[in-house]
Amino acid sequence: MELPPSFVEDMRALMPDANDFLAALQTEQPVSIRLNSLKLDTSTHPESYIFPASYPAALRGQGEVRLPQGSVRVPWCESGYYLPSRPAFTFDPLFHAGGYYVQEAASMFLEQAMRRSVGAPCRMLDLCAAPGGKSSLASTLLPKGSLLVANEVIRQRSQILAENLTKWGCPNTIVTNSDPADFGQLDNFFDVLLTDVPCSGEGMFRKDPVAVSEWSPQNVELCYQRQRRILSDVWPSLKPGGIAIYSTCTYNVHEDEENIAWICQELGAEVLEVPVSADWGITGNLLNNDFPVYRFLPHKTRGEGLFMAVLRKTGTSEPNLSTASRQATSSATARKKQKGGKQRSAVFPKEALQTMRSWVLDADNYEWTVDNELVTAFPQAHADALSALKQAVRIVQAGIQVGTLKGKDLIPHHALAMSIALDPDAFASEEVDYAQAVAYLRKEAVSLRPEASRGYVLLTYRGFPLGFAKNIGNRANNLYPQEWRIRSGYLPDEIQTL
Repeated sequence: MELPPSFVEDMRALMPDANDFLAALQTEQPVSIRLNSLKLDTSTHPESYIFPASYPAALRGQGEVRLPQGSVRVPWCESGYYLPSRPAFTFDPLFHAGGYYVQEAASMFLEQAMRRSVGAPCRMLDLCAAPGGKSSLASTLLPKGSLLVANEVIRQRSQILAENLTKWGCPNTIVTNSDPADFGQLDNFFDVLLTDVPCSGEGMFRKDPVAVSEWSPQNVELCYQRQRRILSDVWPSLKPGGIAIYSTCTYNVHEDEENIAWICQELGAEVLEVPVSADWGITGNLLNNDFPVYRFLPHKTRGEGLFMAVLRKTGTSEPNLSTASRQATSSATARKKQKGGKQRSAVFPKEALQTMRSWVLDADNYEWTVDNELVTAFPQAHADALSALKQAVRIVQAGIQVGTLKGKDLIPHHALAMSIALDPDAFASEEVDYAQAVAYLRKEAVSLRPEASRGYVLLTYRGFPLGFAKNIGNRANNLYPQEWRIRSGYLPDEIQTL
């Protein structure tokens, strides 16, 4: 890889050991994954993971997730692992079932930042969330009763974000597709703000050759100015005393240390320290400022480039919704009363809705809505927050998409199969082998055992819910989402999966 001369010059001026750093950029990128601790117990033996006792018994099965021999735990993330080689993730049913997420190891440091600063149920905004690595990690780390809002400004990427978070299975999640300035209307709305801001991408040089070709000093300047604009736009939505986690995947100090100093001075914040082990090889502040930051450099840590800092917003205002947000909530509630359940129940039979409620654990804890025959369940505890958000930002999805009514047929939604809120007693389940699982994920016809139950069946692979099929006897109609299917028509000669 030929690095831009200006970049090399900047790094030599910044780091005494720049030669080691530049040499590391020419080495192979490590492979790392993070297991889904919502669906797995990650506290057992490091090479074998079984379903925890809290996971529905009917779905636990006898299977295990096996990590390849030579896998090593990511030291700053309990559920993160380096793999000795890159498996065929596309052809691994456990990947599609949300059993794990392929994530760069350094970005998993978010776990340490959140454990240090987030200890009570809260509202969290991941502002630049696609494709969903940090959001899915945050959803497993947030205290019970919290709400995660994951936003992506680019519409196509917001759909990828929604797909990945659906597979992860946490119901207390909203996916949005809005500009950061839209959130600024919601004064003092969030307790935690994660801004993994768009940057010059220097930390992705090993992973993405396009990042190298697009780099320039002018782009660095454009990036740090855009980052400040993004932070200024969204800052009003963070409560005084709230936590802001700032990160980039770049090395220069303009987008990193200088921006942290700017946030403190111009927006009002103090920097918090995150305890780290010296063995992790994390680098601190390169400008000798008096505040702590956390840099991941490839010649010292095993992973790509990452910069992170944790801040607390200063100020004395009491956390509350702005006047506009209160009005939005009130008007949304009024509309709900005007258009509410009676009118909708005339279109959507009450008996059908009751059946769908039986598909979800603790159904009374959710607010149930019907929109164009799609039934959605959203946590009641956050209904007011959702109403306020609907007035300010574009909602892609919220809560659990449970199912639809087609004629007299109640069709379970794929998102329900992925959700940890699924009641396993609601459906017959059928364990499939690897060939059947891949065929299902390709949206091909699937044949089940003659003894398999008729009607809607939950397919599982090694105990993991994979999705629904409608078994009509001689065949099973495949209900896997068309847009999510495996498009490749071949299998590798040697398939390595988890």
